[in-house]
Amino acid sequence: MNQALLKRLFRSIPAESNSDLSKIAKEIIDEERKKGHESLANSLQSLLAKSETQASLKSFGKVISLHELPLDRRFKIPLVTYVERENLRHEMVLPEETSKKIRRIEEEYAARERLKHYGLNPRRKILLYGSPGCGKSMTAERIAWNLGLPFLKVKFEAILSSFLGESASNIKSIFDSVKNFPSVLLLDEFDFIGKSRNTKNDVGEMHRIVNILLQLMEEYDAPGILVATTNLEGSLDEALFRRFDDIIELPKPGISEIQEILKNSFSAITLDKKINWNKITKDLLGYSSAMVVKIAQDASKEAVIKQELPVGTKHITKAILENPRLEA
Repeated sequence: MNQALLKRLFRSIPAESNSDLSKIAKEIIDEERKKGHESLANSLQSLLAKSETQASLKSFGKVISLHELPLDRRFKIPLVTYVERENLRHEMVLPEETSKKIRRIEEEYAARERLKHYGLNPRRKILLYGSPGCGKSMTAERIAWNLGLPFLKVKFEAILSSFLGESASNIKSIFDSVKNFPSVLLLDEFDFIGKSRNTKNDVGEMHRIVNILLQLMEEYDAPGILVATTNLEGSLDEALFRRFDDIIELPKPGISEIQEILKNSFSAITLDKKINWNKITKDLLGYSSAMVVKIAQDASKEAVIKQELPVGTKHITKAILENPRLEA
């Protein structure tokens, strides 16, 4: 069956996560993955998850509207940012082992009703850690995209108040707002408020914030997924680590991932056929995914501005030299 026909079939599946059609659809997705049709399988999974999420939304009845998103009590500043679906970044390159772990989260959420029937719960509290630029925030956006869930990003600058006790109150307001709202809630740079209570620079207010976080994480039973990210794995309070259902490292890209990122980044521009890609790829080992993309873009802009197309080795080499590798 061709791809277009399969997608049409999946769009017609009723919004019932436990229907026979839904079960067959999951088997089709598994078969496509086994055939190596990763892109098609991801598209089909996204269509199926969207259908199942719509069913879930109906079951919750009244869904929170954007004007009901939590606000800072004193200054009425939004505590979260809502990102429109069309603005979600979801095309990304990850090592296969990491990609499997992310897919497992998506698949468990899509099958949450079946799991519930057996007294099992899907992974819903996820911690992503790794160096800057390795795709932690983008991974959270990808999960929201694939599951068809609204994406909310916490604004920590709005949470932290100079008024005693209000920071903890703001955090509680955010968790309360998603109690009946299926969504992906991103706590980006989680170490900003989740620092260890043993740090020497600890102050009373930060101690209270970590304590309220511990309580809220322990009691978290919202119908969506909570994703926290951190660059500084070791600085998080140990008790917070135990509150997560899954802790996943987003590593820097290896050889095959760098090659795929370069292929995608240069897809819209002419390239010199004499480029030594093996050397270029090895030179980029140790760079984050975001830096590999930046280097490709810098090389392309250099060639276009100087009217030196196609992009060649000298343009890429210059971009690498201008963007030195940052040691972790």
